[in-house]
Amino acid sequence: MIIIRNGVLITPEGRKETSLAVDGGRIVRIGPVEPGPGDQVYDAAGCYVYPGFIDGHTHLDLEVAGTVTADDFESGTRAAVCGGTTCVVDFATQYKGDTVLHALETWKKKAEGRSHANVAFHMAICDWNERTRTDLAALREAGVMSFKVYMAYDTALTDDQILEVLEAIKPLGGILGCHCENGALVTELQRQQLATGHTAPWAHPLSRPAEVEAEAINRFCYLGRLAGTPVNVVHLSTRLGLEEIRAARRRGQTVYVETCPQYLLLDESRYREPGFEGAKYVCSPPLRTKEDIEALRLAVLQGEIDTIATDHCSFRFRDQKQAGRDDFTKIPNGAPGIEHRLAVMMKIFGDDLDPAGYCRLMSENPAKLFGMYPRKGALLEGSDADICVWDPNVSWTIRAESMQQNVDYTPYEGMAVSGRPRFVFVNGTLAAKDGMPTEAMAGRYVRR
Repeated sequence: MIIIRNGVLITPEGRKETSLAVDGGRIVRIGPVEPGPGDQVYDAAGCYVYPGFIDGHTHLDLEVAGTVTADDFESGTRAAVCGGTTCVVDFATQYKGDTVLHALETWKKKAEGRSHANVAFHMAICDWNERTRTDLAALREAGVMSFKVYMAYDTALTDDQILEVLEAIKPLGGILGCHCENGALVTELQRQQLATGHTAPWAHPLSRPAEVEAEAINRFCYLGRLAGTPVNVVHLSTRLGLEEIRAARRRGQTVYVETCPQYLLLDESRYREPGFEGAKYVCSPPLRTKEDIEALRLAVLQGEIDTIATDHCSFRFRDQKQAGRDDFTKIPNGAPGIEHRLAVMMKIFGDDLDPAGYCRLMSENPAKLFGMYPRKGALLEGSDADICVWDPNVSWTIRAESMQQNVDYTPYEGMAVSGRPRFVFVNGTLAAKDGMPTEAMAGRYVRR
């Protein structure tokens, strides 16, 4: 049996200064526990004991933009556990001509036997047809209850198709997330930038202004209203988009909202860093203005944001990002973040969010939204033993040279932060200690 003692447990009932016992991969006791012969005791003095954190938006081992993301499931989940994340919800992507069931099996094979953290999958539906519609019930039986559609890129669905997806997943109890950008407008604005000779990374945010996000959020919310089902807006980045969500909620709609640390901290001035350095920050949606950052931070504190994920989509700067050196539209879109989410969030908000708030945004709410609660996302007797023992008193500096992410930079380079996981358990197995991985690969596929 594993016993964690002397810490402050963050539970659904509040803080508890008591012990926690684990056996058989589950939490078996919350309360005083006397160690017996053979028990392993971990000291959490001075630490908060959280349910393992959940990153509900990652892209690992993804073929995109003529390349493959730098982090696969081995390196990506290794980085995740070192930062306190015990479960990732990645995107099994149905490419054109593929079936959703084959896509799920493909992604499960990518992760099988190679995951330090638990892995679940959203299904990204990119080819809507009768076969896809028919296969949804079988997909649900396989443990997938969350889905995604795009309004941009060559993976985009049309509005009528998105409406049909919403109607089809409603009886299955599914939730649909959406990449909300008006793809046609992005294509035209990119053309305009290139036509005027703007090829550098700083043209990226100009081609994807706040209006293209807000307009798409508006449409997605109204499609949800027509279908009579909740919707999930992912990676919200703008004040204008937030206003559209507020308007939908005033109409009585249920709209869940995710944002990411980069949209709460980094602004669009990063795209004008010397040389080609701005390419490091090319992600979609792009980094925004300081006014957008302040609006989203306030929304977090007011409880208007439901989940914080990373949209971890990593590409090496030295070679992969260089594909767009002469044309910003060819820079692979995405940035790393899976390893540093908790530390960066605590840098941003400090004591403005209490431990229960961090737990709610990055563990409890993702578990509830994506069908894992209370098996995950809670310290309760009977819950899975996914646990992060967080030491708030460790000060350190984020450096690419010392991280586990399989990429040659971090957008948070040189940032001084406080707090690091002392112990991270995945299914009752020690997966990381003091921010470094163990040899364990205890991650499992999570049926939801």
